[in-house]
Amino acid sequence: MEQVFNTKITEMLGIDHPILCGGMQWISKAEFVAEICNAGALGFITAESFETADEFRDEIRKMRDLTDKPFGVNISMLPEFKVRERTFTFLDVVCEEGIVAVETAGRNPEPLMSRFKEAGVKVIHKITSLRHAEKAQAAGVDAITFIGFEAAGHVGMDDVASFILIPLAASRLKVPVIAGGSICNGRGLLGALAMGAEGVLLGTRFMATDECPVHPVVKERIVQCGEKDTILVMRSIFNPLRCLKNNLAEEVMAMEERGTTLEEIIEKMAGGKGKIAYELGDPEMSPIPCGQIAGLIDEIQPVKEVIHGMIAEAEELRGRLNGMAS
Repeated sequence: MEQVFNTKITEMLGIDHPILCGGMQWISKAEFVAEICNAGALGFITAESFETADEFRDEIRKMRDLTDKPFGVNISMLPEFKVRERTFTFLDVVCEEGIVAVETAGRNPEPLMSRFKEAGVKVIHKITSLRHAEKAQAAGVDAITFIGFEAAGHVGMDDVASFILIPLAASRLKVPVIAGGSICNGRGLLGALAMGAEGVLLGTRFMATDECPVHPVVKERIVQCGEKDTILVMRSIFNPLRCLKNNLAEEVMAMEERGTTLEEIIEKMAGGKGKIAYELGDPEMSPIPCGQIAGLIDEIQPVKEVIHGMIAEAEELRGRLNGMAS
Protein backbone atom coordinates (compact mmCIF):
# COMPACT_ATOMS: atom_id res chain seq x y z
CA MET A 1 0.00 0.00 0.00
CA GLU A 2 1.44 3.36 -1.01
CA GLN A 3 2.09 6.10 1.51
CA VAL A 4 -0.92 8.31 2.16
CA PHE A 5 0.12 10.31 5.23
CA ASN A 6 3.64 11.74 5.36
CA THR A 7 4.44 13.03 8.83
CA LYS A 8 7.48 13.88 10.93
CA ILE A 9 7.27 10.38 12.42
CA THR A 10 7.20 8.55 9.08
CA GLU A 11 10.18 10.64 7.97
CA MET A 12 12.09 10.14 11.22
CA LEU A 13 11.65 6.37 11.26
CA GLY A 14 11.62 5.64 7.53
CA ILE A 15 8.20 3.96 7.59
CA ASP A 16 5.21 4.14 5.24
CA HIS A 17 2.42 4.78 7.73
CA PRO A 18 2.31 6.84 10.97
CA ILE A 19 1.24 3.80 12.99
CA LEU A 20 3.25 2.20 15.79
CA CYS A 21 2.60 -0.88 17.88
CA GLY A 22 3.69 -0.32 21.47
CA GLY A 23 5.99 -2.86 23.04
CA MET A 24 3.93 -5.47 24.90
CA GLN A 25 5.70 -7.79 27.32
CA TRP A 26 5.61 -11.50 26.38
CA ILE A 27 3.89 -10.58 23.09
CA SER A 28 6.16 -8.29 21.06
CA LYS A 29 8.64 -10.81 19.72
CA ALA A 30 10.20 -11.13 16.29
CA GLU A 31 7.53 -13.03 14.35
CA PHE A 32 4.72 -10.72 15.46
CA VAL A 33 6.66 -7.46 15.22
CA ALA A 34 7.90 -8.37 11.74
CA GLU A 35 4.31 -8.63 10.49
CA ILE A 36 3.66 -5.08 11.67
CA CYS A 37 6.81 -3.72 10.07
CA ASN A 38 6.25 -5.55 6.79
CA ALA A 39 2.82 -3.89 6.58
CA GLY A 40 4.46 -0.45 6.65
CA ALA A 41 4.11 0.43 10.33
CA LEU A 42 6.67 0.12 13.15
CA GLY A 43 6.75 -2.35 16.00
CA PHE A 44 8.97 -2.66 19.06
CA ILE A 45 10.54 -5.85 20.38
CA THR A 46 10.14 -5.78 24.18
CA ALA A 47 13.43 -6.25 25.99
CA GLU A 48 11.76 -7.22 29.27
CA SER A 49 10.40 -10.38 27.62
CA PHE A 50 13.90 -11.89 27.73
CA GLU A 51 15.89 -13.23 30.64
CA THR A 52 19.33 -12.32 29.30
CA ALA A 53 21.00 -9.87 26.96
CA ASP A 54 22.08 -12.75 24.73
CA GLU A 55 18.48 -13.93 24.27
CA PHE A 56 17.50 -10.36 23.49
CA ARG A 57 20.28 -10.03 20.91
CA ASP A 58 19.26 -13.32 19.26
CA GLU A 59 15.70 -12.02 18.89
CA ILE A 60 16.92 -8.85 17.19
CA ARG A 61 18.95 -10.90 14.74
CA LYS A 62 15.99 -13.18 14.09
CA MET A 63 13.99 -10.07 13.30
CA ARG A 64 16.43 -9.18 10.53
CA ASP A 65 15.75 -12.55 8.90
CA LEU A 66 12.04 -11.76 8.85
CA THR A 67 12.00 -8.17 7.58
CA ASP A 68 14.16 -5.59 5.88
CA LYS A 69 11.95 -2.81 7.25
CA PRO A 70 12.83 -0.54 10.20
CA PHE A 71 11.91 -1.82 13.65
CA GLY A 72 12.38 -0.67 17.21
CA VAL A 73 12.98 -1.95 20.73
CA ASN A 74 11.06 -1.20 23.93
CA ILE A 75 13.07 -0.63 27.11
CA SER A 76 10.93 -0.11 30.19
CA MET A 77 12.84 1.19 33.19
CA LEU A 78 10.70 -0.60 35.72
CA PRO A 79 10.92 0.18 39.45
CA GLU A 80 12.37 -3.20 40.36
CA PHE A 81 15.49 -4.45 42.09
CA LYS A 82 18.65 -4.13 39.95
CA VAL A 83 16.71 -2.32 37.22
CA ARG A 84 19.65 -0.03 36.52
CA GLU A 85 22.05 -2.87 35.77
CA ARG A 86 19.46 -4.72 33.68
CA THR A 87 18.47 -1.61 31.73
CA PHE A 88 22.04 -0.76 30.81
CA THR A 89 22.65 -4.32 29.67
CA PHE A 90 19.77 -4.01 27.21
CA LEU A 91 21.00 -0.54 26.24
CA ASP A 92 24.34 -2.00 25.17
CA VAL A 93 22.60 -4.50 22.89
CA VAL A 94 20.42 -1.82 21.27
CA CYS A 95 23.41 0.37 20.47
CA GLU A 96 25.64 -2.45 19.29
CA GLU A 97 22.96 -3.87 16.99
CA GLY A 98 22.20 -0.55 15.27
CA ILE A 99 18.50 -0.34 16.16
CA VAL A 100 16.59 2.49 14.44
CA ALA A 101 14.46 3.56 17.40
CA VAL A 102 13.87 2.75 21.03
CA GLU A 103 10.66 3.21 23.01
CA THR A 104 11.45 4.11 26.62
CA ALA A 105 9.01 4.20 29.53
CA GLY A 106 8.81 4.09 33.28
CA ARG A 107 11.39 6.71 34.26
CA ASN A 108 13.12 9.75 32.80
CA PRO A 109 15.43 8.40 30.07
CA GLU A 110 18.06 11.10 30.69
CA PRO A 111 20.69 8.62 32.03
CA LEU A 112 20.51 6.69 28.74
CA MET A 113 20.44 9.56 26.30
CA SER A 114 24.16 10.16 25.70
CA ARG A 115 24.71 6.54 24.68
CA PHE A 116 21.66 6.51 22.43
CA LYS A 117 22.76 9.72 20.76
CA GLU A 118 26.26 8.39 20.15
CA ALA A 119 24.80 5.31 18.48
CA GLY A 120 22.34 7.33 16.37
CA VAL A 121 19.27 5.70 17.95
CA LYS A 122 16.03 7.70 17.87
CA VAL A 123 14.38 7.82 21.30
CA ILE A 124 10.59 7.87 21.67
CA HIS A 125 9.65 8.31 25.32
CA LYS A 126 6.24 7.07 26.46
CA ILE A 127 4.60 9.24 29.11
CA THR A 128 1.24 10.09 30.69
CA SER A 129 1.63 13.76 31.63
CA LEU A 130 2.82 16.99 30.09
CA ARG A 131 5.11 17.87 33.00
CA HIS A 132 7.07 14.65 32.57
CA ALA A 133 7.11 15.15 28.81
CA GLU A 134 8.78 18.52 29.19
CA LYS A 135 11.55 16.90 31.26
CA ALA A 136 12.02 14.22 28.62
CA GLN A 137 12.17 16.84 25.88
CA ALA A 138 14.84 18.70 27.84
CA ALA A 139 16.78 15.44 28.11
CA GLY A 140 16.91 15.26 24.31
CA VAL A 141 14.33 12.65 23.24
CA ASP A 142 13.31 12.69 19.59
CA ALA A 143 9.56 12.21 20.05
CA ILE A 144 7.06 11.65 22.86
CA THR A 145 4.15 9.24 23.02
CA PHE A 146 1.27 10.31 25.25
CA ILE A 147 -0.86 7.64 26.89
CA GLY A 148 -4.34 8.92 27.69
CA PHE A 149 -6.40 7.92 30.73
CA GLU A 150 -8.52 5.58 28.61
CA ALA A 151 -5.54 3.57 27.35
CA ALA A 152 -4.38 0.08 28.32
CA GLY A 153 -1.57 -0.45 30.79
CA HIS A 154 -0.08 2.07 33.17
CA VAL A 155 -1.97 5.35 32.69
CA GLY A 156 -0.52 7.58 35.42
CA MET A 157 -2.32 9.53 38.10
CA ASP A 158 -3.45 12.64 36.21
CA ASP A 159 -6.62 11.13 34.67
CA VAL A 160 -6.44 13.23 31.49
CA ALA A 161 -8.04 11.80 28.35
CA SER A 162 -6.29 11.81 24.98
CA PHE A 163 -8.70 14.36 23.46
CA ILE A 164 -7.28 16.92 25.89
CA LEU A 165 -3.75 15.63 26.26
CA ILE A 166 -2.76 15.43 22.59
CA PRO A 167 -3.66 18.97 21.41
CA LEU A 168 -2.24 20.41 24.62
CA ALA A 169 1.06 18.60 24.11
CA ALA A 170 1.23 19.42 20.40
CA SER A 171 0.87 23.12 21.18
CA ARG A 172 3.56 23.16 23.88
CA LEU A 173 6.26 20.74 22.78
CA LYS A 174 8.85 21.12 20.05
CA VAL A 175 9.36 17.41 19.43
CA PRO A 176 6.79 15.33 17.51
CA VAL A 177 3.87 13.96 19.50
CA ILE A 178 2.44 10.46 19.14
CA ALA A 179 -1.07 9.67 20.38
CA GLY A 180 -1.55 6.49 22.41
CA GLY A 181 -4.85 5.13 23.69
CA SER A 182 -8.39 5.26 22.24
CA ILE A 183 -7.26 4.47 18.67
CA CYS A 184 -8.06 1.35 16.68
CA ASN A 185 -9.28 2.55 13.28
CA GLY A 186 -9.05 5.27 10.65
CA ARG A 187 -11.33 7.60 12.58
CA GLY A 188 -8.93 7.56 15.50
CA LEU A 189 -5.90 8.00 13.26
CA LEU A 190 -7.33 11.00 11.41
CA GLY A 191 -8.60 12.51 14.66
CA ALA A 192 -5.16 12.21 16.26
CA LEU A 193 -3.47 13.83 13.27
CA ALA A 194 -6.06 16.62 13.34
CA MET A 195 -5.25 17.27 17.02
CA GLY A 196 -1.58 17.73 16.20
CA ALA A 197 -0.12 14.25 16.58
CA GLU A 198 2.44 13.04 14.03
CA GLY A 199 1.57 9.40 14.57
CA VAL A 200 -0.45 6.95 16.65
CA LEU A 201 0.45 4.10 18.98
CA LEU A 202 -1.77 1.00 19.22
CA GLY A 203 -1.73 -1.90 21.65
CA THR A 204 -5.16 -3.38 22.31
CA ARG A 205 -6.09 -3.39 18.60
CA PHE A 206 -2.96 -5.37 17.71
CA MET A 207 -3.64 -7.92 20.45
CA ALA A 208 -6.83 -8.84 18.58
CA THR A 209 -5.04 -9.90 15.39
CA ASP A 210 -4.43 -13.29 13.81
CA GLU A 211 -0.66 -13.06 14.20
CA CYS A 212 -0.60 -11.92 17.82
CA PRO A 213 0.98 -14.79 19.82
CA VAL A 214 -1.65 -14.97 22.56
CA HIS A 215 -4.21 -17.70 22.98
CA PRO A 216 -7.38 -17.30 20.86
CA VAL A 217 -9.50 -17.31 24.03
CA VAL A 218 -7.74 -14.15 25.24
CA LYS A 219 -8.20 -12.47 21.86
CA GLU A 220 -11.88 -13.34 21.83
CA ARG A 221 -12.27 -11.93 25.34
CA ILE A 222 -10.92 -8.60 24.08
CA VAL A 223 -13.34 -8.61 21.15
CA GLN A 224 -16.25 -9.28 23.51
CA CYS A 225 -15.10 -6.53 25.89
CA GLY A 226 -17.24 -3.37 25.92
CA GLU A 227 -16.06 0.15 26.62
CA LYS A 228 -17.01 -0.26 30.30
CA ASP A 229 -15.42 -3.68 30.77
CA THR A 230 -11.98 -2.49 31.88
CA ILE A 231 -10.84 -1.66 35.39
CA LEU A 232 -8.06 0.35 37.07
CA VAL A 233 -6.04 -1.55 39.64
CA MET A 234 -3.01 -0.55 41.74
CA ARG A 235 -4.19 3.03 42.09
CA SER A 236 -3.65 2.75 45.85
CA ILE A 237 0.09 2.35 45.24
CA PHE A 238 0.13 5.24 42.71
CA ASN A 239 0.78 3.04 39.68
CA PRO A 240 -2.67 2.51 38.13
CA LEU A 241 -3.01 -0.19 35.50
CA ARG A 242 -5.98 -0.41 33.13
CA CYS A 243 -6.80 -4.01 32.34
CA LEU A 244 -9.68 -6.34 31.59
CA LYS A 245 -12.28 -6.60 34.32
CA ASN A 246 -11.55 -10.21 35.23
CA ASN A 247 -11.43 -12.31 38.40
CA LEU A 248 -7.91 -11.29 39.40
CA ALA A 249 -8.47 -7.58 38.73
CA GLU A 250 -11.65 -7.53 40.80
CA GLU A 251 -9.90 -9.39 43.61
CA VAL A 252 -7.10 -6.82 43.65
CA MET A 253 -9.61 -3.98 43.54
CA ALA A 254 -11.40 -5.45 46.58
CA MET A 255 -8.07 -5.71 48.41
CA GLU A 256 -7.35 -2.05 47.72
CA GLU A 257 -10.80 -0.92 48.85
CA ARG A 258 -10.48 -2.60 52.22
CA GLY A 259 -6.84 -1.59 52.64
CA THR A 260 -3.79 -3.63 51.71
CA THR A 261 -0.02 -3.34 51.40
CA LEU A 262 2.32 -2.84 48.46
CA GLU A 263 3.81 -6.27 49.11
CA GLU A 264 0.41 -7.99 48.97
CA ILE A 265 -0.50 -6.29 45.69
CA ILE A 266 2.84 -7.08 44.06
CA GLU A 267 2.59 -10.71 45.15
CA LYS A 268 -0.87 -10.95 43.61
CA MET A 269 0.02 -9.19 40.35
CA ALA A 270 3.60 -10.27 39.62
CA GLY A 271 5.33 -13.55 38.89
CA GLY A 272 4.93 -13.81 35.12
CA LYS A 273 1.22 -14.61 35.32
CA GLY A 274 0.61 -12.73 32.09
CA LYS A 275 2.92 -15.00 30.11
CA ILE A 276 1.13 -18.07 31.45
CA ALA A 277 -2.32 -16.59 30.78
CA TYR A 278 -1.39 -15.73 27.19
CA GLU A 279 -0.07 -19.24 26.56
CA LEU A 280 -2.83 -21.23 28.28
CA GLY A 281 -5.75 -19.02 27.31
CA ASP A 282 -6.91 -18.20 30.82
CA PRO A 283 -8.19 -14.60 30.80
CA GLU A 284 -9.04 -14.69 34.52
CA MET A 285 -5.71 -15.51 36.20
CA SER A 286 -3.67 -12.48 35.19
CA PRO A 287 -3.98 -8.72 34.74
CA ILE A 288 -4.49 -8.39 30.97
CA PRO A 289 -3.85 -4.81 29.80
CA CYS A 290 -6.79 -3.60 27.75
CA GLY A 291 -7.95 -0.11 26.80
CA GLN A 292 -11.49 1.23 26.64
CA ILE A 293 -11.05 1.17 22.85
CA ALA A 294 -11.87 -2.55 23.05
CA GLY A 295 -15.48 -1.42 22.84
CA LEU A 296 -14.85 -0.54 19.18
CA ILE A 297 -13.07 -3.77 18.26
CA ASP A 298 -15.53 -6.32 16.92
CA GLU A 299 -13.37 -8.85 15.09
CA ILE A 300 -9.95 -10.48 14.98
CA GLN A 301 -8.15 -9.52 11.77
CA PRO A 302 -4.74 -10.00 10.14
CA VAL A 303 -2.20 -7.31 11.06
CA LYS A 304 -1.96 -6.13 7.45
CA GLU A 305 -5.74 -5.64 7.23
CA VAL A 306 -5.76 -3.61 10.45
CA ILE A 307 -3.02 -1.26 9.25
CA HIS A 308 -4.14 -0.86 5.67
CA GLY A 309 -7.77 -0.59 6.75
CA MET A 310 -6.90 2.27 9.09
CA ILE A 311 -5.11 4.14 6.35
CA ALA A 312 -7.90 3.59 3.80
CA GLU A 313 -10.60 4.69 6.24
CA ALA A 314 -8.64 7.78 7.29
CA GLU A 315 -8.09 8.74 3.67
CA GLU A 316 -11.78 8.33 2.90
CA LEU A 317 -12.75 10.43 5.92
CA ARG A 318 -10.28 13.11 4.95
CA GLY A 319 -12.01 13.30 1.57
CA ARG A 320 -15.39 13.63 3.25
CA LEU A 321 -14.16 16.46 5.43
CA ASN A 322 -12.60 18.23 2.46
CA GLY A 323 -15.97 18.01 0.77
CA MET A 324 -17.51 19.97 3.62
CA ALA A 325 -15.34 22.99 2.89
CA SER A 326 -17.27 25.84 1.34
